[in-house]
Amino acid sequence: MKQLLILILFMITGCSQDMNLKIKEPTNSSFNYVWGEVASDPLTKLPYNSVSFSDLFSWKRNIILDDAIRTLNDNRDILEPFNKLAHPNGICLKGSWNITKENPYSGYFKNSSKGLIIARASTALSNTKSTDLRAFGLAGKIFASTNPNENTTKANFFVIDDLGGTNAKHYTDVEMTNEPSVTTTSAIVKNLLYAIKVAKAFATADKNSGIRQLYEISELGESSKTNIKTPKWIKIQAKKGQTVDAIDFRDELKVNEKPLIFNISVADKEINGTKDWMDIGFISFDKSVVSNSCDHRLHFHHPKYRD
Repeated sequence: MKQLLILILFMITGCSQDMNLKIKEPTNSSFNYVWGEVASDPLTKLPYNSVSFSDLFSWKRNIILDDAIRTLNDNRDILEPFNKLAHPNGICLKGSWNITKENPYSGYFKNSSKGLIIARASTALSNTKSTDLRAFGLAGKIFASTNPNENTTKANFFVIDDLGGTNAKHYTDVEMTNEPSVTTTSAIVKNLLYAIKVAKAFATADKNSGIRQLYEISELGESSKTNIKTPKWIKIQAKKGQTVDAIDFRDELKVNEKPLIFNISVADKEINGTKDWMDIGFISFDKSVVSNSCDHRLHFHHPKYRD
């Protein structure tokens, strides 16, 4: 059951076969270019994108399989319009990634690392309101520069709180990690057939869909790959005292006068079943937007699992 739910909700699997899918060569783009595209078509009314079986297949092609291949093999940041099949409703945020504590890890986990970041906060499937069970997620794109006009390399990461959804009333109440738990809830039962359709499409999936590894961050900015050290887990959680009572999570995460702060923690081991978290820094978001391009053009490359 857990693997099945991960396939649909985490959307971090892909096909390992060499499929006949045309993918353009990746290009390094600037922070200003990517954010400019994301913010180019803001919406004044919140959209409610739903998921259905018809989104997965057409008479011409296997849409969900193409989507899986793309997420693993296409490094571009902005794509032609497409539908997000697992997390269709989101809000995009921009700001900075800041590592402020000494730690043993490399790349943009190293102490004093600072880069620009574009992220998309979302909920799985169609539930966006506090009256529903919601599975909160965050996809982040870290730029290896603080110069918004520099064309540079990037690292993507993905965190979710609970794949089955929770009754948490606020996005800022939950802890999100790259190896989320799964609670069997009514939302899971309701969408089980949809999940089965997706799982069937992923017959040749990425090796371990239960965790999204963090090596892109630990390799970012490193000229040599010989001394790379990567934490196994990352946790992203909102700083306390930022609660906004809003029915829809996208209204809750609108950035106004004050920045929205999320703490960054990492861990490599568990002690008596509890992860030994180390707080190493924070993300500061200074602007947000709900837009068509946020939901339908912004793309986060999914790193393949490494043994």
